[in-house]
Amino acid sequence: MNVDGFRRTALVGASPNPDKYGNVILRDLLGKGFEVLPVNPKYDEIEGLRCYRSVRELPKDVDVIVFVVPPHVGLQVAKEAVEAGFKRLWFQPGAESDEIARFLDGEGIEYSFGKCIMVETSG
Repeated sequence: MNVDGFRRTALVGASPNPDKYGNVILRDLLGKGFEVLPVNPKYDEIEGLRCYRSVRELPKDVDVIVFVVPPHVGLQVAKEAVEAGFKRLWFQPGAESDEIARFLDGEGIEYSFGKCIMVETSG
């Protein structure tokens, strides 16, 4: 998946904890000029940004949804994202699974496994 066209990025598993990848990735993408929409049902705001409770609440013009959650959570959220009409999903290393791949392949969704969004957006 080519990251060049990404500007508006949703982050499932965003966290206010600076030690968690859900916060490290959020701050990294913001620092690179991306618009980041945090998604986590536990928070109203993260890093001064409105936090969405679900991918269903996201604006439809999000370029990609990045997942930094365990695979069992990712599968459920991926299903919600597909139902909501999103077509590009990025699973951080450790967030992917064979079950997610089978589901997404069956839906014809573009997705990325095994690549870190922070590394891929550094060039």
